Amino acid sequence: MDGVRVGKRVFGTQSPVTIGWDNIPRVEGGPWKRLFFTWFQPAVLFGLLAFWFYAPNSIAKASTAIWIGIGFRVFLLALEKIAPRHESWDLTWKELATDLFYVGLGYTALGIVDHFISSDALIELVRNSYDWDKLAWFTHWPLLLQAFTIVFIFDFGQYWMHRGMHNWYPLWLPHSVHHYITQLNINKGAVGNPLELFLIGLGIGGMFDFLPRAAMMAGAIGMAIGTYQHINVRFNTPRWWRFLFNTTEHHSLHHSRDFESTRSNYANSFIFIDRMFGTCVDGEAELLGMEGGRRMSIREQMTYPFTEGWKTIKERMGRAAPAEAQAVPAE
Repeated sequence: MDGVRVGKRVFGTQSPVTIGWDNIPRVEGGPWKRLFFTWFQPAVLFGLLAFWFYAPNSIAKASTAIWIGIGFRVFLLALEKIAPRHESWDLTWKELATDLFYVGLGYTALGIVDHFISSDALIELVRNSYDWDKLAWFTHWPLLLQAFTIVFIFDFGQYWMHRGMHNWYPLWLPHSVHHYITQLNINKGAVGNPLELFLIGLGIGGMFDFLPRAAMMAGAIGMAIGTYQHINVRFNTPRWWRFLFNTTEHHSLHHSRDFESTRSNYANSFIFIDRMFGTCVDGEAELLGMEGGRRMSIREQMTYPFTEGWKTIKERMGRAAPAEAQAVPAE
């Protein structure tokens, strides 16, 4: 394949990709259908912001946020069936069972681990050791600004963690499991090795004092933007949205079988962070995964970073031993 040149980089030499927004198909049909798939994402975002801004304290609590999140994902799951982006990404029962296994893992075992050793737990330990009242001035900011700051702090750290996972082999090992998924569906963001899921969730937002409602509003922002990364639905995304926020198109390119394309679009919610550091590529891909689209079993996903890491260590030790033997002078 010749590929497509963008600056000094060439994309699509190993697998077909589409580069440039003008080359991406759009939702067609009647005016109501086009209206829905153009403004659904902004409407959800602004609707959630309005809810968390005006909702009474009796409703604005964590349990409400959980139920909103579950209901939103169920709706998007149904939308995948009604208006799929790619037929090849159609959700089979096997794919659904795997996705739900990881979703359940995130709410149970990983949730328990995060409670004791996550970044928030460690930050709480540090904050209890010193007087950090000087950071309380964040609570005087406007509520929406606090919420945006929470999301930005997390996303900025996540960008560098994600980028590091693609550039440092020890971090790539646990992250590589996530790149073996061969299609995008609403719960695919939960699929991965537990070690990678733990690392990608680290952040320093807990160092700062924000109002509880601002934190819930931040969660709503993250949900209303980041959820679309892994979804089999095509939207006529407004130009301003795709300039600021990560989209399914951006993330499908990141999961493509083309190596150069995977080294782009690292941010979770705010694609403008990638634009700031020159790693944003606008486009999409349908063929996803690694090793020609080989699908990993759950067992292999759980053990791959450790078995592959041990294999690499043995190979390097094996190469080092003969070299040392040759360096010893004969007596």
